[in-house]
Order: sequence, then structure tokens, then C-alpha cells
Amino acid sequence: MAGSLAQVPGFKIGHYTDVEAATGCTVVLCEQGAVPGVHISGSSPGGREIELLRPGYSVNLVHAILLSGGSAYGLDAAAGVMRFLEERGAGFDTIAGVVPIVSSAIIFDLSIGDPCVRPTPENAYQACCAATDSQIVEGSVGAGTGASVGKCLGMAHATKGGIGFASVHLGNDVNVAALIVVNAWGDVIDPGCGLTVAGPRDLATGSFLRTSDLLKQHRMRRPFPTSNTVIGVVATNVRLRKEQTHRLAQMAQTGVARTIDPCGSMYDGDTLFVLSSGHKRCDMNVLGVGAVEAVAEAVQRAVLQAVTVAGVPAVGDIKGA
Repeated sequence: MAGSLAQVPGFKIGHYTDVEAATGCTVVLCEQGAVPGVHISGSSPGGREIELLRPGYSVNLVHAILLSGGSAYGLDAAAGVMRFLEERGAGFDTIAGVVPIVSSAIIFDLSIGDPCVRPTPENAYQACCAATDSQIVEGSVGAGTGASVGKCLGMAHATKGGIGFASVHLGNDVNVAALIVVNAWGDVIDPGCGLTVAGPRDLATGSFLRTSDLLKQHRMRRPFPTSNTVIGVVATNVRLRKEQTHRLAQMAQTGVARTIDPCGSMYDGDTLFVLSSGHKRCDMNVLGVGAVEAVAEAVQRAVLQAVTVAGVPAVGDIKGA
């Protein structure tokens, strides 16, 4: 199932990574425009140009999605994507020139690395210049550089998160793919067997604890770490109306619910974008099943492909995991 969102025609992906500061950003370019949708399930989201993605608003195309670290500071990075697109004449034609529509969402990654370094417009511009429709690197790169999971007991017990991709082929050249940044407060769960893939670590044994069990036992660190949120993009070459992309975003959220426990918490700002660019046809129920599978697989890959950054250990480096 593994594959890049860039395998869907019309999209390019680029990363900017700062390993030393443990932050970065990832851009999904669709210069010819794509029909957008969005679903927010977390209670602490951070985003830009979100409301216009919903049905009933006059803008029916976007030209890029930026996923960024840096918390709310990272929203400024979208200006670099705007500049990149403007230089190439991509956007809505107006009497004053083109106006690109760039939506974005952020994660809080200021708890590791250097909190004073956040993605800038220049960093996002570099990500655009690096964007490609070839296979893209996963793990601790781009917006996933400073991501982590399992923070119920604090950052000292956390495990490295990251960014993951997956694509599903639904026959007749129909594709749906997901790009997910996993920075969850909760754990990553294998939906097939229910085992914890990544979560809060027992420092004595190296094994993973279950956040849901810790919550029920009232074994929690307060105040809770704010370094959370799962954000991502689902893209398809199926031709959809805005009402349908909005519904597909809601359906795709099930992929997060299957693999993150707990998900959509009061400490997460979980946000999923959907982009439709193409002329293929597909039953919405079939497309929804594919989107859920792609999101669930991308979440798994995000933590399994991650590497240790800023002292937060990756799954592959944890003894007993």
C-alpha cells in the first residue's frame, strides 16, 4: 500500500527540514488548482484559509497546502508558498495579478529542539523549490521533523513521530493517497492486532504504556504537554464537488481514529484536508474506504520510518518496543 501522495497526477510534495532545531514544513503543490475539503476533529487546531474550504463559500480551488511545525508561528511560512506560486502565475486571475490560495495547518513542536526557531516564509519557499512528483522521503523530515507521540506522562516518556505516506488503488486508474504528520498526544495503534506501535515509554523496561489506561488510572502529568496534533492531506484523481471533498475528509478521519488512541482530544488540533484533481469517477463509499485505509497506513509509516531527533527516541531505537 505504501506510496507517495505525489503519485496522484497534479500534485508535488516538498520538504524543508531543520534537524538541529527539530522543526520543518511540508508543502503539497497543485498549481493548476484542486477542489478542497477539510475536517477538524481536534479541539486545539491552528490553521490558515480554512473556512473558505467549506461548502457554501465562493472559492472552489486551492493551489497549495502547507503543513508546518512552529505552532502558530509556523502559519507565517505560508507567505513563502504564496510568493512561489505568484512567481509562476499560479492562482486566481484578478485585475491586480494572480492571487494563490494557500491553506495551512500547524503542529506544536516547540517542546523539543530549539523553540526559538520556526519555519519561515523562506523555508517554505525552499520546500516549494524542492517539490517533486517522485518518491518522497518519510519519517523525521519536513513538518514531521519535530513530531512526537505518547505525551501523557510528559516529553521525557514520549516517542518520535513523523510524516508518512500511503496510497490505495481502487481499480480503473482511480487513486487515493494520504500524507499524514503524526504528532499525537495519544498512542499509535496497529488496527490489525490492537498493539501499541508507539506511545509513552516505561523508562524502566523500554516497553510502551497505553495512554487510555493511564488516563483511567489518573496517572497523568499536569499540565498536559501542548505539543500535539495530527494533520494531513488526502488527495485523489476522482472528480469531486466541494460538498463531496468535505464529506470525504470526514470519512478519512476514521483512519486517524483507527490508529490514534485517544484521538481528537482536547489537547490535539487534528485537521485533515482533501484535494480532488482529476476526472475519474468512483462511488463515494468505495473512495471513502480507500481514504480510510490510506490514512491508517500513513499514520503507521510516520512513526515506523521516524528516526531519533533531539533526544526523543524513535521506535527502531527503543529497547523492548
